[in-house]
Amino acid sequence: MADERVKRRLAAIALADVVGYSRLMEADEAGTLLALKQRRSQILQPLVQHYGGRIVKVMGDGVLLEFSSAVSAVEAAVELQSKMAGANETVSPERRILLRIGINLGDVIGEGLDLYGDGVNVAARLEALAEPGGICISGKVFEESNGKVAAYFTDLGEVELKNIARPIRAYRVGVNPKQAAERVEMGSAVKPSIVVLPFDNLSGDVSEQYLSDGITEDIITELSRFRNLMVMARHASFHLASKEVNAVQAARNLGANYVVEGSVRRLGDHIRITAQLIDAKTGNHVWAERYDGESRDVFVLQDKVVAAIVMSLEGRMIASAAFQARKRPTSSWTAYDFFLQGRELADANLESQAVPLFAKAVEIDPQFVQAQAWLAIALLGQYWFDAKPETLREASLVGQRALELDNGDPTVHHANGIIMLWARRHERAGMHFDRAMSLNPVDSQVRADRAHWLRFAGRLDEALTAIENELAKSPYSPAWFWRLRGGILLDLRRYDEAVESLERLLQKDHSAWLMLAAAYAHLGQQSLAVQAVNAAREIRPDITLQELIGFLPYANPEGINPLLEGLRKAGLSR
Repeated sequence: MADERVKRRLAAIALADVVGYSRLMEADEAGTLLALKQRRSQILQPLVQHYGGRIVKVMGDGVLLEFSSAVSAVEAAVELQSKMAGANETVSPERRILLRIGINLGDVIGEGLDLYGDGVNVAARLEALAEPGGICISGKVFEESNGKVAAYFTDLGEVELKNIARPIRAYRVGVNPKQAAERVEMGSAVKPSIVVLPFDNLSGDVSEQYLSDGITEDIITELSRFRNLMVMARHASFHLASKEVNAVQAARNLGANYVVEGSVRRLGDHIRITAQLIDAKTGNHVWAERYDGESRDVFVLQDKVVAAIVMSLEGRMIASAAFQARKRPTSSWTAYDFFLQGRELADANLESQAVPLFAKAVEIDPQFVQAQAWLAIALLGQYWFDAKPETLREASLVGQRALELDNGDPTVHHANGIIMLWARRHERAGMHFDRAMSLNPVDSQVRADRAHWLRFAGRLDEALTAIENELAKSPYSPAWFWRLRGGILLDLRRYDEAVESLERLLQKDHSAWLMLAAAYAHLGQQSLAVQAVNAAREIRPDITLQELIGFLPYANPEGINPLLEGLRKAGLSR
């Protein structure tokens, strides 16, 4: 019972099954299986990933899905039914694949390949109540999603469900044809995609580069909040800019429809931001604008850039909401300036140098949430190198303060997710990662760090799938994505592949060298293994096996065995 209590959590569960599955299989078994496979890969999997969910298991004619929020579950179900209807348009009536979907918000137990508990049982019973092509939800889900989803609800009252002791309030979810068409049109397959290139620094001082880079990152972050826009990851756009690829070609290289480029000039207390939106297909300018103000008005200027982009691509109603939804991060220009300098260093993996700058920003404005969150992340990065427990404790305290200031910020949950992981509080870490992904579904670094959590939680196959999905999305992923992939493959004892992944790193830290040493040793390549251990010792002369055991946050102590066994073979004996 103790283990169950540890694993119990609140989740939004969706169960879907195929109407008339036996009839379809009897009529054409091979064709039905092929059609189901295609719809799972082309419709279900991308859609569930887009809404921050996961496919727990596939059960022949059904599928069990888990989401971190009821709103995400309902949005995903509505879009799934819309896209299934679209796919059925070219199929004869007797061969159409229709789904029933039931959604509940409740406690679940277990991880990995299955989930149990009332949360799942009620969802299963609600699914049976749904009409073909329809959705049925519990009262709890209705309370969370009413007014937040483009759908209408029909109250079915209190219903008796088989093997459920108490009556459950149930609702049918409906989408009128116009709404359904709009959802498909704005869906993930056709949504406008944008790459924001680093804004040029026109201040006449190379030391001001952090300002233009920081403003670029903030614009990327704000655009990412709009679910109907696909924003290319920061690392991809910055990589292309470093190759001096022109704006239109950069967008085409990444498969983006539009590109944003611009410049930042600061003269004393005055700041000017210029920006232009370009159609990558035609090379034509959609709009270009110049924004002038005092340095303290930088957030207002950023808002105007974001609103102009969204206004051009999604309509004025959504754009006007941008001003209401975005909170000014700080009232102090000085605090923001220190924050941008710190983030520039943190992005370059110079966390120990970034910590005092973030700390200064927090000292000036203790309510500056982003500075608190990034200070926590930088402290954790420092912990990865100094392995001092007090550094981790400080990171945890700062992360908690950020959470108290704003429980609805994705960076805050990202910071707390990685901190809780390294503090070995795996369940809490998972909750924070899921929340961060629901708040910002397009952030690849959140998804990659969640893969880190899956690795140390022992869910290795899921972890490998997650990181390989991120690597497949962009040829310009951060180097540490490959290091993480190598670590997962080492844990899976797939040593050849681990070596191939780790050797992609042009600059290796001590952890990469140690993993490479272990993989080489397992492959019997002793001289290469010894060279790798020596390279790790050049960076961390005092590294020991005991330190690794105490440091790496494996939920199952045996998870570290492939690394330890390989390092012992490579000559690291204590």
